[in-house]
Amino acid sequence: MTPDRLTPATAVEETRRWPLALALVLFFAAWLACCWPWLSGAVTIPWDAKAHFQPQLQFLARALHAGESPFWTPNVFSGSPQIADPQSLIFSPPFLLLALWSAAPSLREMDAATFGALLAGGVFIILFFRDRGWHWGGAVLAALIFSFGGSAAWRVQHIGQILSLASLPIALFLLDRALRRSSLLYGALAGLAAAILVLGRDQVSLLGVYTLAAWLVAHWLSGDRVLPTMRASLPPLLAGAVVGAVATLPPVTLTWLLAEQSNRPEIDFIGAGRGSLHPALLITSIIPHLFGAAYEMEKYWGPPSFAWSDTGLFLAQNMGVLYVGAAPIVLFLLAGVLRGALWAREIRFFAVALAIALLYALGWYTPVFRAIYDVVPGVSFYRRPADATFLIGYFLAICAGWLAHRLLTHAGAVRWRWFDAALVAAPFLAALFLGLRIDRLGMTPVPLVWAAISFAAGIAALALAARWTAAGRATLAALLLIGVTTVDLAFNNGPNGANALPPQTYDVLRPDTKNETIAFLKRKTAETASADRRDRIELAALGFHWPNASLVHGLENTLGYNPVRLGLYTRATGAGDHVALADQRNFSALAPSYRSLLYDMLGLRFIATGVPIEQIDRTLKPGEWAPVARTPDGFIYENPNALPRVLLVTEARPADFDQLLKDGGWPPGFDPRRTVLLANAVATPATPRRAGSARIDSYRNTEIAITVDAPDGGWLALNDPWMPWWRAAVDGADATVLQANVLFRAVAIPPGRHSIVFRFRPFLGAWDAVKTHFADRLRRGA
Repeated sequence: MTPDRLTPATAVEETRRWPLALALVLFFAAWLACCWPWLSGAVTIPWDAKAHFQPQLQFLARALHAGESPFWTPNVFSGSPQIADPQSLIFSPPFLLLALWSAAPSLREMDAATFGALLAGGVFIILFFRDRGWHWGGAVLAALIFSFGGSAAWRVQHIGQILSLASLPIALFLLDRALRRSSLLYGALAGLAAAILVLGRDQVSLLGVYTLAAWLVAHWLSGDRVLPTMRASLPPLLAGAVVGAVATLPPVTLTWLLAEQSNRPEIDFIGAGRGSLHPALLITSIIPHLFGAAYEMEKYWGPPSFAWSDTGLFLAQNMGVLYVGAAPIVLFLLAGVLRGALWAREIRFFAVALAIALLYALGWYTPVFRAIYDVVPGVSFYRRPADATFLIGYFLAICAGWLAHRLLTHAGAVRWRWFDAALVAAPFLAALFLGLRIDRLGMTPVPLVWAAISFAAGIAALALAARWTAAGRATLAALLLIGVTTVDLAFNNGPNGANALPPQTYDVLRPDTKNETIAFLKRKTAETASADRRDRIELAALGFHWPNASLVHGLENTLGYNPVRLGLYTRATGAGDHVALADQRNFSALAPSYRSLLYDMLGLRFIATGVPIEQIDRTLKPGEWAPVARTPDGFIYENPNALPRVLLVTEARPADFDQLLKDGGWPPGFDPRRTVLLANAVATPATPRRAGSARIDSYRNTEIAITVDAPDGGWLALNDPWMPWWRAAVDGADATVLQANVLFRAVAIPPGRHSIVFRFRPFLGAWDAVKTHFADRLRRGA
């Protein structure tokens, strides 16, 4: 009997004789066809992938190839702890390897690493199907849907979440093998894969960890003898726990400590609920382009949008597209849901997980998310339950692949009934109703026609596949389903305004860019640099992808693009997540204008803006501050009052920093060139001290060497953001790094000539913080 001519009794046994090489080759061919526009360099993954993650990758690569530590960057927000930032890519294996390989990773190389991660996840889905004896055609279909369906395609720019998504099937496969074989090796590998998942430290990562935990519980309950099953799982679980703990505890602890010091340690329910998936967006699983998510913001009319504005949601237009292909969704709805096939024991876990993920993604539209938010640890750290759409795509891929397995083994042929046509037609009628309600009926014909064509092709493929399988040609049936779905996803989820833009859009993010604004800023900061001076710049209202360009070009920026920042810096400066637009530039009580003492202390010398500066800083009158240069991007202004990076001051005064942050008024007569404000200082005697000097000997990411000449002693003020993980030494002896002038660092200097070295010591700082945390808890408990 040939593999194509199976009887129902032998179908499952025969599928265990897997053509693994064929499955992998077919999946690779489909993967290549779908992502070729990006791999060829014709387009590039846009938005966050380039505005946020490409600069992070460039900084990481530049630091590693220069022999520097990437744990701290001086290039955004005047200084930021990269090692604790989940989005720094330091702990992302594909990008860490890319950074080690290339000193200046290109846009295309980063895209290739992103799609490569999805390829790896798809391969492990195929291996998972093979372990279960499910048909190779269903395995390839599932891997294809996973890699290019739903959020994997429409939200591919969210690099961190894509990596977390790609890690989940790898971790689940290894965990499953560890449990089924009681294998220490697979247990250790599962722990490593789970650690990579955890190190994503995003909401997809969190939900993935809960998925693995649920899989473990399901394994324990899968047989009649629960306790023996649990005992057999302990050795591999222990091996995985040891490996996972070693890999995750340091960076996760650092992130936890950063969160406590950051601008957003917790998201309230309303804040999280604003990131809910609107129920109307479920229709995109049938008609992906209905609302125009692939087009400009002005043309988009789904919830929320300018046309549909009464939702209270804050969600990007591409976040609600759930399309995974016509044939898979028809198979899912008709065979899986209507016929109840998904309640079969071997797939029930994924069906239930899919339902829970959907309820989670809907957020405040059901009571389920409220209960999860209140009870489940970790959920309150994240602001967007719609991130569960990534897992919806994964679970839907497994379910659709399994249903294809049933079809291709005679176990689940789709028998069409009259009401099936009504089910398929219902979303099209609902689309017309929504178009009429939102007054966008004229925008519905084209997406409806393309969806109808896709579904006609998908339904025809399913019908023909069922017929060929019955005739003993299951291989041809599998090839047909894979081929039709590949074309479907390559067209409907292929390059569009949400996931692909021309590479030249991001020319400013190339290290060798000829951009006039970047060239001017590099030249001028080099000209003004001196023994005590490192001038900072600001990039404001220049466009979405500009704020983090300083990471690429080694410019030291007072702002940047990151949802997580040091809380003290945010309070002092008003720095927000982003500054792509003029109205996103916030000021603060302590720094109400560019012409503020705080910005002078920060050494903000050059300000590049996309609009006249008075449209950003409303305290300025039109024409009051003339630009020193005009470029095609906008205007460049110079602040001649910017102070040096290091100052040797001879006077210390006590100050209430919280009050200064609240009121914004500096003490009368305060001059940072002569005086340092300290939280617990005792006012220095009135006897004047002789002035001294400070010189920067070397300035690296995590180590700054300074020489001071202090005839009568004093304080070295370093105008970099204070953080407790920085340590200092004076002539090799440990010295306390004082929080000075609200935001900065200082070290007490005895009389004479001295060498001072500041070093970023995150692990030592974290250890001290953890000890203090638990000591405080013990004292409170006592």
